[in-house]
Amino acid sequence: MTQRGVRCGRHMTMTQRVPFTGGEKESLHASLNRHRDAVVWKLDGLDDEALRRDMTPSGTNLLGLVKHLAAVEYGWFCETFGRPTEPLPFDEDDENADLRVEQDESTADILAFYERARAAADQVIDELDVDDEGTAWFGDAVSLRWVLIHMIEETARHAGHVDIVRELIDGTTGDHRPA
Repeated sequence: MTQRGVRCGRHMTMTQRVPFTGGEKESLHASLNRHRDAVVWKLDGLDDEALRRDMTPSGTNLLGLVKHLAAVEYGWFCETFGRPTEPLPFDEDDENADLRVEQDESTADILAFYERARAAADQVIDELDVDDEGTAWFGDAVSLRWVLIHMIEETARHAGHVDIVRELIDGTTGDHRPA
């Protein structure tokens, strides 16, 4: 697998290329990681005020998108397959609770939450086969393959939101950090 090392904040991340002839799980996981890394890269260099700034009438901001992605990673990979999670910011009475950054949540808190969610999800991916099944939050059986595909879609969708929000903040564009 071809990778490039990139500095993202204080952490070194790897921008992966999806292998041209790789196995199914390896390829799906690499695709997910590419989008995950792009999301985190888009936050690099911004201060706390910019990361929290609502950039749409609905209140979309960069940290809220990362918080949401962390929560759904935990939910889809860990809860679905019977693995433990930390408390998640879901609220039956507020469908957008996981997108809202509270005053007492720091940028470091949200980024660490996403890092822990990714690590927990990666452990599930490493330990299961793509045909292994879990139970989704709505009660249906789903395979790890389906969850990987769903999370690639989810993360790519929100990476697009992150792209637009970042461009609105300071004009930065691009889908992955340049080499």
